[in-house]
Amino acid sequence: MNAVLSVARKEFRDGLRNRWVLAIALVLAILAVGIAYFGAAASGELGFTSLATTVVSLSTLAVFLIPLIALLLAYDAIVGEQEAGTLLLLLTYPLSRSQLLLGKFFGHGLILAVATALGFGIAGIAIALGAPGVDLLALAGSIGLLIVSSVLLGWVFIAFAYLISVWVTEKAQAAGLALIVWFLFVLVFDLALLALLVSVERGGDWLPWLLLLNPTECFRLINLAGFEAARSYTGLTSIAEGGTFRPAVVTAILVAWILVPLGLALLRFRRRAA
Repeated sequence: MNAVLSVARKEFRDGLRNRWVLAIALVLAILAVGIAYFGAAASGELGFTSLATTVVSLSTLAVFLIPLIALLLAYDAIVGEQEAGTLLLLLTYPLSRSQLLLGKFFGHGLILAVATALGFGIAGIAIALGAPGVDLLALAGSIGLLIVSSVLLGWVFIAFAYLISVWVTEKAQAAGLALIVWFLFVLVFDLALLALLVSVERGGDWLPWLLLLNPTECFRLINLAGFEAARSYTGLTSIAEGGTFRPAVVTAILVAWILVPLGLALLRFRRRAA
């Protein structure tokens, strides 16, 4: 365990030195505050709108940005070390391959967690100060849930990045596959499910369960579960009836989305030649 923590600390320090934490936090904070402030632009006004609409908008921002940031952060975690010639050196240290990979994963996960908490936390403070009559308790709960679920979503795609990184032999291949993964889960899945939804006229009770095949949809279900007023803004997640998916169950499924690709990455890395 000490070896895992040592590797995690090194990765986190590298992230601080490379300004990853600052860059991610600034991007999230600026975009989140901007989206929240211009939430009423569709009605020809400026300023903060309802909490439900704001959470929907911030969740959409997170769905597009968090997976992309996670993949860019970690896609070269192993293959990059191999290309630089440092992987063999790392493997001479008194730590196993599993400890090396888990340490890197926790380090990258901590970078993303700190940056996400800072970014959305700043946005939450801005909303609390700038939105008249906002329920501070409800805002704190919604922003807190958004941060926690965003971190879990980011860890899902960090795990995918590690699976890619241990499978390929060149950074260019890893970068290309990372973008493909982002397109499939963030863009293509929604379009495919929407086409299926339109084509199925009857007997489509099984369609809501397909949402669980995408971690980004699980993320949306978690954040929008408590907002009845948000149903008209949720897109595909509106096909899930109110009691179909409980937040605790969907959160457990999101955690499984982390564990499965991470476990596959561990198995692959143990068999991979340095």
